[in-house]
Amino acid sequence: MKLILATGNKGKLREFKEILEPLGYEILSQGELGLDLDVEETGETFEENAFLKADAVLQATGHAAVADDSGLCVEALGGAPGVHSARYGGGKAWTDKQKYEYLLEQMEGVADRRAKFVSCIVCLFPNGERIAVRGECPGRILDAPAGDAGFGYDPVFAPEGYDASFGQLGQEVKNTLSHRARALAALAERLKERGIC
Repeated sequence: MKLILATGNKGKLREFKEILEPLGYEILSQGELGLDLDVEETGETFEENAFLKADAVLQATGHAAVADDSGLCVEALGGAPGVHSARYGGGKAWTDKQKYEYLLEQMEGVADRRAKFVSCIVCLFPNGERIAVRGECPGRILDAPAGDAGFGYDPVFAPEGYDASFGQLGQEVKNTLSHRARALAALAERLKERGIC
């Protein structure tokens, strides 16, 4: 089954392909269809933003569309950056490195390092059917970045049970326990339950 992924993020595209394509799904990015949609994420939750992105691609293509909205929620910061993770600090103009360095500045001297990555995936179909799933990966914010694998906040986040960051653990390990891996596994199960494959 073909799913159009509503993102320009190469890291997300790679994770979707690595996790869903072995299960028989063909994942195409919106860019591969010639689309350059930059949907304004006005939702107050990850679920709302994922829906907005998937709906924009569905309306533009007429094909089944899937979108992820995800972010890092830090306990000591009241859940920030949360839905604003991609625009944290200096906004989208900032690099990943600038964003996680800004996060580390906010966490300077803070003892409570608990955090979690959250991923919400919404899949919309031309017949009006909708699937929404959520995955979470608890962990903690490190004192300093470590490793250069992954993307986003990976170098400063150590998943529960590990002393290493996602930036050190590499994609193969990340794909077994990340928030997006868990959400994608739930999505695959829901698609299977509905006989959509």
